Amino acid sequence: MMNLITKILFPLCLLFPITTFGETMDDLVERDGLYYKKFTDVPFTGTITGKSQGEIKNGRKDGSWTVHHDNGQLWWKGTYKHYRPNGPWVWYHDNGQLSYKGTYKDGYKVGPWTAYWNNGGLKEKGTYKDNKRNSPWIYYHANGQLWMKGTFTNWRQEGPWVIYYSNATLQSKGNYKGGKKEGYWVSYWWENGYLSSKGTYRDGKEEGSWATFWTNGQLNENGVYKDGKKEGPW
Repeated sequence: MMNLITKILFPLCLLFPITTFGETMDDLVERDGLYYKKFTDVPFTGTITGKSQGEIKNGRKDGSWTVHHDNGQLWWKGTYKHYRPNGPWVWYHDNGQLSYKGTYKDGYKVGPWTAYWNNGGLKEKGTYKDNKRNSPWIYYHANGQLWMKGTFTNWRQEGPWVIYYSNATLQSKGNYKGGKKEGYWVSYWWENGYLSSKGTYRDGKEEGSWATFWTNGQLNENGVYKDGKKEGPW
């Protein structure tokens, strides 16, 4: 009788995913985007416990998930729908401070997203459309001072950008075109805000007249660039 039962059940185990309860992610391996229990070839289905907690169906994460840092603090939480991130997601630093938050739709980042330093201060914010940065973005230093601001179009920097040191001194400013520096750019020294360099970019490379300056404001050198390389006397 036992041999008969074994002959019936063994083929069924090969046809259907392994369903179990209380496994941890350490018990699984990932192959080609699917999770399997170690030493099996059947996509895993079951409940995951431990630092990572959630459900896996047919080898893919599904439903609500939470993951914790090694110290027990919550790392991130979010929901999978049809095996893709969907709805609000949040991440935390290992000290419990909020790290990152935003919304997914069918696996794509959409709408406002915000990141924070581990001291709780705002780090960056902007808007995604179809998983691409498509809006003005603002970045801040860990001390709360404005770091840089400008606009992304399909993940590429576009138009005017301004960058500041952590002491609020202007570091540089200029324009981007298609993600590359374009046109006139200037930069300044951190110590006193004096002019550090000035010149023109074309397609992300130095072009034409350029000049650099010492921290006391005195001219260091000047000359001409062509296609990003110095040319002629300097």
